[in-house]
Amino acid sequence: MRLLIANRGEIARRVIRTARRLGHETVAVFAEPDRGAPFTIDADRAVCIGPAALAESYLSTERILAAVAETGADAVHPGYGFLSENAGFAQAVIDAGLIWVGPKPEAIATMGSKIEARRLAAEARVPIIPGFSDSQEPADLAAAAERIGYPILVKAAAGGGGKGIRIANLAGDFDNALTEAVSEAERNFGDGRVIVERFITRPRHVEVQIVGDSHGAAVDLGTRECSVQRRYQKLLEEAPAPNLPESTTTGLRESAVRLTESIDYDSTGTVEFVVDDETGDYFFLEMNTRLQVEHPVTEEITGLDLVELQLRVAGGGELGLTTGDVTFTGHAFEARINAEDATNDFAPQLGRITVLSVPDGVRWESGIEVGSQITPHYDPMVAKLVVHSVNRDAALRELRRALDGLLVGGLVTNTGFHRWLIDRREIMDGRVTTRFLDESPLPGDYGTPEAAARAAGAFLADATTSGPGSSEAWSAQGDRRFTPHVGIRTVAVRDTHGEVHEVHPVPSHSAIVDSTARTVVVNEGGQSHTFSVLSRSEHWAPESAGSHGHAGAVVAPFPAVVAEVLAEPGQRVDGTDPIVVIEAMKMLHTLTAGGPGVVAEVRVAPGEQVASNQILITFEESE
Repeated sequence: MRLLIANRGEIARRVIRTARRLGHETVAVFAEPDRGAPFTIDADRAVCIGPAALAESYLSTERILAAVAETGADAVHPGYGFLSENAGFAQAVIDAGLIWVGPKPEAIATMGSKIEARRLAAEARVPIIPGFSDSQEPADLAAAAERIGYPILVKAAAGGGGKGIRIANLAGDFDNALTEAVSEAERNFGDGRVIVERFITRPRHVEVQIVGDSHGAAVDLGTRECSVQRRYQKLLEEAPAPNLPESTTTGLRESAVRLTESIDYDSTGTVEFVVDDETGDYFFLEMNTRLQVEHPVTEEITGLDLVELQLRVAGGGELGLTTGDVTFTGHAFEARINAEDATNDFAPQLGRITVLSVPDGVRWESGIEVGSQITPHYDPMVAKLVVHSVNRDAALRELRRALDGLLVGGLVTNTGFHRWLIDRREIMDGRVTTRFLDESPLPGDYGTPEAAARAAGAFLADATTSGPGSSEAWSAQGDRRFTPHVGIRTVAVRDTHGEVHEVHPVPSHSAIVDSTARTVVVNEGGQSHTFSVLSRSEHWAPESAGSHGHAGAVVAPFPAVVAEVLAEPGQRVDGTDPIVVIEAMKMLHTLTAGGPGVVAEVRVAPGEQVASNQILITFEESE
């Protein structure tokens, strides 16, 4: 079989790995920003399908099917995201005489509507949250909210990813919550319908992995805990879900299988639930008709390859697996490694990977290698760090070890945040709700730059006694552990913000030097810090960099694409007026004027890519 993967990044590499093991040929498709990316190299063949714009590449059914025709592929695997839950795309693949590696289009369409999914779940005797969607009239929705009782949740009936969701704690909050939810749903999904339902104050997000075939088989592969979320985006997942009453675990798994059987589901999928942490009650949330990002933790505790199971049942094959064949061993965690700066409200980060060192004994699912360029066009997740051990405590220790040894140079990621996160008492106890991060004060930094700078100095001191300005300082490359060094003079290094650190070397965890780029990457508190090494002449001439502010101007806080310009020359604005909307890694960010003034010049247009600190709008000088 020749399999085309209609996706990119780490999931494309993941599918290619299993397909190759099974003896299948693979075809990668890529947009221009992904030219030369690792997944295109892994595949037997790679075809460009268009520019960066998603509608002209990864979301274009026409261009993907043209790549199928060009390469003679027999089957299409959609990965996750993009077109993976698009029933029209699935049908187009089938109509073209190809094998669709996913559930039948009818199941995708049915579960894609939260309203229809709730109805079918109720028919399958799966508990659903008390809610209302029979009418979309505001008065009817408001009356339903009163009957259900506040607080209530207003959420989009279509789509996902946390879009179109608002909470109303009191009746006075309802109108605004409804307006905002409908508006966001229409903007993101082209469908403004909503559901009003009970809001559980201590909710856990627990899901059940299922797999079925077209011959009536339906098997569950256990639970996963996905409650660590920010802005409805999952960050840390584990399997099995901890601290659930046995009756809740049994009920979740049996409910998932009943729903799977009721719709004759014939691929891998996930049934998601909200679990009340106070009572153990559980309610159907939605069904994802695709492979999940967090599927590796299930694979780790079951020993099964979910991509292999997908390929086995695609095109009508039998699953060949029963509930009695599934055994669960140990515990697994997955940390999503995102290109985000957790110290700056998780702002997206772009750049080139200069150093990558992954500790032994872990599973590293990644779309990056040294030299990979992270662009603003796609999701911020660049890798997944997965660990497995004999029990939950041991798996947490393994995750700590892995985060302390991971080095990612040239790009700021959220690894330090993860290292801080897994030492929280709630995480260690396994009693986290989806509101945990909203209710937890976050630290100002994760592994201080000063401590990291001292560690960088220690690396150099350990490499040579003649100081960083000499060529001998670059004779030692690769991972090293530090030993205290006596009698070495102060070392000067510059961090990625332009700050110069004159430090006395002290030992640290792990570091790596790039002699070509004259940089040192240090892991401090789980966070990778990249430093350039200064020559002696630079020691006393630090650059003043790192400021995002410019007098009389609005600047880009990070590299992005301009989505909308909301100002024009001569326009008078105040400090709160939105001026420019930029998009980075599938998220919109609105920039404001910052103070009253009159717009002098607009230097960008929609669709333009901008660099960090680039001036976008200038203002007239004030008298």
